[in-house]
Amino acid sequence: MANRFVLNETSYHGKGAIQAIVTEAKARGFKKALVCSDPDLVKFNVTQKVTSLLDEAGLAYELFTEIKPNPTIENVQAGVKALKAAEADYIIAIGGGSSMDTAKAVGIIDRNPEFADVRSLEGVAPTKNPCTPIFAVPTTSGTAAEVTINYVITDVEKDRKMVCVDVHDIPQVAFVDPDMMSTMPKSLAAATGMDALTHAIEGYITGGAWELSDMFHIKAIEIIGRSLRGAVNGDPEGMEGMALGQYVAGMGFSNVGLGIVHSMAHPLGALYDTPHGVANAIILPTVMEYNAPYTGEKYKHIAEAMGVDTTGMDQEAYRKAAIDAVKQLSTDVGIPANLKEIVKEEDLDFLSESAFADACRPGNPRPTSVEEIKELYKSLL
Repeated sequence: MANRFVLNETSYHGKGAIQAIVTEAKARGFKKALVCSDPDLVKFNVTQKVTSLLDEAGLAYELFTEIKPNPTIENVQAGVKALKAAEADYIIAIGGGSSMDTAKAVGIIDRNPEFADVRSLEGVAPTKNPCTPIFAVPTTSGTAAEVTINYVITDVEKDRKMVCVDVHDIPQVAFVDPDMMSTMPKSLAAATGMDALTHAIEGYITGGAWELSDMFHIKAIEIIGRSLRGAVNGDPEGMEGMALGQYVAGMGFSNVGLGIVHSMAHPLGALYDTPHGVANAIILPTVMEYNAPYTGEKYKHIAEAMGVDTTGMDQEAYRKAAIDAVKQLSTDVGIPANLKEIVKEEDLDFLSESAFADACRPGNPRPTSVEEIKELYKSLL
């Protein structure tokens, strides 16, 4: 069977990358943008870094800000209406995963109106047309939504997150500018950074992994392992490293899938509005331990990428070393050690069933069950 790999048409990296937005918009003949960005980014003048460039160049746009941290079906529906009302021919998504995920769903429905029911997009939707062109400008260093074919929308009525996978939703151009990430508070830098590490590790050990994806994931682990502590403390070099590391992880996992760290984290976001990166970071070491017998020598490479000297270590030792390195990084950037303050015991059945039904679960290297997932949740209480 052939392995497919899907990436952006174009991406720009490094300080000043957003300057290329005007050039790309003009080169593609776009007339008017719908700028999707969350209210806080507008309030703190982060979005303005991009809109001021559009203003100076005389490029038309309208602003859409009805976006929640865990975007909902209603947010998407409002965005579709806003896109049509603006008569925009492309979207500029500025923000973290919430802005970019909303933009993807809006763009897909705009060009595939038969999927106007947002719930019909869950899983691998058989859309026919590429979405409305998207320029993606990340402001966090974690989701890599600017380079993935995935997006997640919350179904508030059912207290669940819908994972949507569609090659037609990938942004045409990504502008990965660390200056756009410089205003993140420490807690957000830590959470999104650990999300990126989870992407890299899960993508590296998932059942669909192969040489090309392994190349991206192991490099991403290395970059994140050396950069995240500095990024959380506001070090420019660390922030630039995380901007690149999270994107490299996205290049890989978007094409091979994830595992049950993500499938267990998604219900926490849907039910408790837990920040996705925090949920991933808490769950990751426990699931790494659970998956270890099904990973061959890969934990040796993870440990080494995290800076551990594995000389003389046997399999048990290097597997423990990899898990301990992840735990230490998580502790160093201030992530809670367990789910005690998040999960209610009476919700365990619902959480476990939701996690098992999640689209990320089949990618886990170790076959699992609802009961085993429930035991993993319990071990974190």
